[in-house]
Amino acid sequence: MAPEILQRIILAGGLVVLSLAVYQVVNRFLLGRATGKIYQLAAYHPGRAAIVYFTTPTCAPCKTIQRPALERIQSAMGDHIQVIEIDAAAQPKVANEWGVLSVPTTILVDHTGQPRHINHGVTTAEQLKNQLMELLK
Repeated sequence: MAPEILQRIILAGGLVVLSLAVYQVVNRFLLGRATGKIYQLAAYHPGRAAIVYFTTPTCAPCKTIQRPALERIQSAMGDHIQVIEIDAAAQPKVANEWGVLSVPTTILVDHTGQPRHINHGVTTAEQLKNQLMELLK
């Protein structure tokens, strides 16, 4: 019985490690895909860090959790960052070009226009702030 449990624990651990590796590879691919796309957005002001936020009108977590978190970040950081909101339902081509798989998705872009972080799903204000502080160093 004990060897069977040990085997299952090892298998579960291996699956977790494999899943994390796949997640990292997919994120790197999507960040690479987003490279250079920031300059195609009319709302982008070069020279400042940006959060590109993909949402839809029907996304409840976007309205109730993600947007308030972004508003807190924007008010705390002021002119140091810009938040660019894109309706993925109204602009599916843009969402596809950026590699958006689900909403909400936030992509953090540094002051040089390079995408540095991608967050799939709801991201807390604290996590966004930590990622921004890394970009602004």
